[in-house]
Amino acid sequence: MEFYGTIGPACAQLETLQRMVEAGMTGIRMNLSHGPLSAHKDWLDIIHAVGIPQLLIDLQGPELRIGTLPQPLVLEPGQSLRLGQGGIPCPAALVHAARPGQNLLLDDGRLLVQVAEADGAALQCTVVRGGTLQSRKSLAAPGLTVASPTLTEEDLQNLQLAGACGVTGVMLPFVRGAEDIRTLRRALEQAGAGQIRIFAKIESLAGVQALPEFLPLVDEVVIARGDLGNAMPLWELPRCQKQLSAVCRTAGVPFMVVTQMLDSMCSRAVPTRAEVSDIYNAVADGASSVTTMPSTQRVNTSMARVRYGRPIGCRSRSSTTIRSMTVWSICTCSSGAVTAGGSPPTPCRSRAASWPSRRRMTLRGSRLAIRKATVLRAGTRSF
Repeated sequence: MEFYGTIGPACAQLETLQRMVEAGMTGIRMNLSHGPLSAHKDWLDIIHAVGIPQLLIDLQGPELRIGTLPQPLVLEPGQSLRLGQGGIPCPAALVHAARPGQNLLLDDGRLLVQVAEADGAALQCTVVRGGTLQSRKSLAAPGLTVASPTLTEEDLQNLQLAGACGVTGVMLPFVRGAEDIRTLRRALEQAGAGQIRIFAKIESLAGVQALPEFLPLVDEVVIARGDLGNAMPLWELPRCQKQLSAVCRTAGVPFMVVTQMLDSMCSRAVPTRAEVSDIYNAVADGASSVTTMPSTQRVNTSMARVRYGRPIGCRSRSSTTIRSMTVWSICTCSSGAVTAGGSPPTPCRSRAASWPSRRRMTLRGSRLAIRKATVLRAGTRSF
């Protein structure tokens, strides 16, 4: 399996990356939402000097983010916050689309604000859930469709350089359907980089629903739980992850699980038991790779994260045997949807009591149902 780290200023040193590779890191991700390839020649030189075989670039794509702040901003509940002209920079398309009462989630949902006024130039918001806001953090508007292109101008410039920079894979955020993948593929071919693999990030309900449509067009699927968790009640997220994993296994398409893996190690030397189980279960479900982000951006914990993450995944893979079972494959249905919020869902009823039996599961948040197909079931041998 592949174990990716995320490069950042703290770990972009030759010796640090060498030690991370020795600890088990097999590839590295570069988030281009924080700067283009052309601005990171020093990082690229170090990556190639160390001999890291896999280099993923994470494009901006249709993802929404705030702009650059002069310094981190501490937000308190009840405080007013202005997004747009005269305030915190944010996409104009969001300013035009949002209306009073719209919830906005910042930094993978760590912060929550609600739009109080919208005048076409800016959004006047009230902080509901506070915290520290830093530059270029993600911005999500649950239930709101914001028109945005598949690739930004900066994305296209980065793709022109990708081949020469030794990029092996491109991660496209917020994939909404097959046309997004075709657009990226055309851009890669036009840049003379058609050999680069495409990693489709599922971060919205649109991506969940469109998975069967674009699955044959991608090299790997990325189950990106940060923004995906903003698109549905969090208690629906684990089931959604399991269902997406099953569909990828059925199709024989590799998939990666990301977001908040070993996240507590930003400030702790040892991960929580829940975090260890998270990686173990993702690999047991068939994940071909996992990524720690932004864990390796902190040099004092980057080595420890790799040392923990890699053996957890390897132990899961080595102790897993595969046997077939019957489940229900994803298809679109017209039954009711649930927005991000509300009360906990009623537990699903299975058609039979025993686990190997056929089961019907409903993912309310994505308006999907599970229909019959044969996939792989992961079971464990005794140690």
